[in-house]
Amino acid sequence: MHAPDDHAAPPRHILTPSTLNRLVRGLLEDALPLVWIEGELSNVARPASGHLYFTLKDSGAQVRCAMFRPKNAALRFKPVDGMQVLLRARVGLYEPRGEFQLVAESMEPAGEGALQRAFEQLKAKLDAEGLFDPARKRPLPRYARRIGVITSATGAAVRDVLSVLSRRWPLAEVEVLPVPVQGREAPPAIVAMLDKASRAALHDVLLVTRGGGSLEDLWAFNDEAVARAIHACVIPVVSAVGHEVDFSIADFVADLRAPTPSAAAELLVPDAQTTLRHLRQLQQRLATLEQRRLQALGQRVDHQLARLQAQRPQARLARDRERLAHLQHRLLTVLRERRQGEHARLDRLHARLLAHHPRQRLALQQQRLATQSQRLRQAITRTLERERQTLQQAARTLHAVSPLATLERGYAILFDNEGKVLRSVQGVEPGSELRARLADGELALHVDKREPSKPSG
Repeated sequence: MHAPDDHAAPPRHILTPSTLNRLVRGLLEDALPLVWIEGELSNVARPASGHLYFTLKDSGAQVRCAMFRPKNAALRFKPVDGMQVLLRARVGLYEPRGEFQLVAESMEPAGEGALQRAFEQLKAKLDAEGLFDPARKRPLPRYARRIGVITSATGAAVRDVLSVLSRRWPLAEVEVLPVPVQGREAPPAIVAMLDKASRAALHDVLLVTRGGGSLEDLWAFNDEAVARAIHACVIPVVSAVGHEVDFSIADFVADLRAPTPSAAAELLVPDAQTTLRHLRQLQQRLATLEQRRLQALGQRVDHQLARLQAQRPQARLARDRERLAHLQHRLLTVLRERRQGEHARLDRLHARLLAHHPRQRLALQQQRLATQSQRLRQAITRTLERERQTLQQAARTLHAVSPLATLERGYAILFDNEGKVLRSVQGVEPGSELRARLADGELALHVDKREPSKPSG
């Protein structure tokens, strides 16, 4: 018999994989509830469920990540492989497979968060200095005659602005002041153009604008030097940077902020048709007032005449009647001349509007199009003629080296019964059937004997 073991092993606590994964998940989530992590996207996938799955990696490691549909639906950009991003995520464990993963709560392109913080800091600084004070903002001219547009000369924004200005108020002279609107060279170029326009004082109003883009694309308009140049400009400045949801430091400093470039153009000038209707209404009101004034003067004259007739001062009445007739004639003359002057001014304005009507410009563009079409057809004809001559020359060259040209000089090409070209008498036995190709047809040949040529020398 064996003595009992005084050192018996303690009971073993056995876990299942599910229990173990649940414990590890709880430890991870308690230790690291939320973290910020930056890395490069790879293996980005969005299945039919709408969830976003991807891997976040750097040069030494990688981690699997998930971003569920309610969170990724608010993203303002499309995540793609190779993009550098900044995540705010919960650290966890996917229990069914025991895989370590991050569950993303938010995502932004790397660097955009820093830009946003810099934006808020500069905004607070300039606001404290009073650059955003509504009391210093100047009203825009009601009828701007010269408008300076500070933007890229090749962007979509300048096309939209010019189109709206031409349609609404063709009397305005619009000058594009070209500058880069993105990149390192953009802020100093914008500042220099604002200073130049301010010193020249040739414009009634300036528009600083560009189309939409990311925060980094619009950063030139969040530059402190640009903001101070707008503040120092002696000409009223309108800012229209990006889309309606985009706000820049330039928007806060400018005298007026417009949500889009097209909206800025509509704010800068009145509508020509509306103005013309208003002028016609004023003309009608003036004519009505003149008529009422004449009627009142006539009634006053009649009243005075009645009083004079009642007193019967014949001599005075004759003098006053003559003076009254003279004054009435002068009044009618002045009113007629004033009305004619208003008519002439209205006709001049109407003629200027018609001269700048898009229909006139359309006729000029159609004429230019016809001229360019004719030049294009002539160029195509010349090109086809050169290609035809080149093709003919190539055909002559090809024919010169063609085997068929050689056949025309009396030579022939021999083929065996398999269609192979014969280059030697070797391998051709007497009794073989051959074919000879001549310039104008073929001959069937029968070999009676083979006579190899004797070597020379």
